[in-house]
Amino acid sequence: MKKQRRIFAFHLLNDRSGSPKVLSQLLKAWVQEKREVHLYTSLHIDGFLFNIEGVHYHSGWYRFQSNPWLRLIYYTLSQMILFLKMFSQLRKGDIVYVNTVLPFGAAWLGKLKGCRVIYHIHESTVNPAILKWFLFKTIAWTANDLINVSEYVQNAHGVTSVPNHLVHNAIEDTYLAKVTSQIKIEKSNNVLMVCSLKTYKGVFEFLQLAHDNPSYSFKLVLNASTTAIDSFFLGNKIPDNLALFPAQKNLHPFYQWADVIVNLSRPDGWIETFGLTIIEGMAYGLPAIVPTVGGILEVIEEGVTGLSVDSRDREQLNKCLRTLMDDPIFYKACSRAATQRISLFREEVFQRKVKCILE
Repeated sequence: MKKQRRIFAFHLLNDRSGSPKVLSQLLKAWVQEKREVHLYTSLHIDGFLFNIEGVHYHSGWYRFQSNPWLRLIYYTLSQMILFLKMFSQLRKGDIVYVNTVLPFGAAWLGKLKGCRVIYHIHESTVNPAILKWFLFKTIAWTANDLINVSEYVQNAHGVTSVPNHLVHNAIEDTYLAKVTSQIKIEKSNNVLMVCSLKTYKGVFEFLQLAHDNPSYSFKLVLNASTTAIDSFFLGNKIPDNLALFPAQKNLHPFYQWADVIVNLSRPDGWIETFGLTIIEGMAYGLPAIVPTVGGILEVIEEGVTGLSVDSRDREQLNKCLRTLMDDPIFYKACSRAATQRISLFREEVFQRKVKCILE
């Protein structure tokens, strides 16, 4: 039997966002296949990539800075450290698996060592523009295969000199096993959004939505600490019908509570390339409200499992929410369709597609 290649996966910042969660699913699958799996990342204990059984860890260095120039310096330094630290670890014949476009040091090292370099591309928005140009030039030069989380991502980056593969993100089987059926009351009242603590994620539009709809209840779960949340919203009036929550290890109680799941990312600052929280909500039969552009439109079916709207259009956003909340017949139809659509995003399909690319 031919010996399987070692896999070295690289990820910049281990937190509780979508891209490390997707990588954690792959790491667990590779370990189950008896592969030798290595991971280089910042080992934050609250991140999705922490302490996965069977994975060989290599501690990476990176510190996020709010100042953009300082952040660029720290980011560049982190890739130099990666290159030097892992130089003696990699050998020809290994697979270098670069998660997101950011760990360019891993791609350079893989190219130098004669490794197979596979990029898993989750994003199309990178700032500043010069950094985006540099990163995608690196991809075109170093990569052997590109895995795209949506058709939108594949079309947006425009790297056609490398084989491209479409592999939609998936919902974990362990997650689905914990989904509990619930009986919806005739009137829907609860609105949930789960996102990063960024203005372009539509957090202030969500606040305004809560202000405009005092008869509904709203919960906003943010991938940040309580201290960071308090500082971010300092000086802003939080409506009485809105509750703010820091990063959560268990989102099931929030999805169980919700009637509608929303993603209000502003298209002028961030284009959603998939929308993992939306399919997590759909597993609970939650209709969704999402942006009008991006890969997230490949997740929902307009008018069938949810609605799309530009979150900057306050009037239309309120109209969409009230259409779902106040029309029980339409709501129930969307809820049933959302539950059925989950079959397209099962973990088995996702892992099988990636395995075919590796082999």
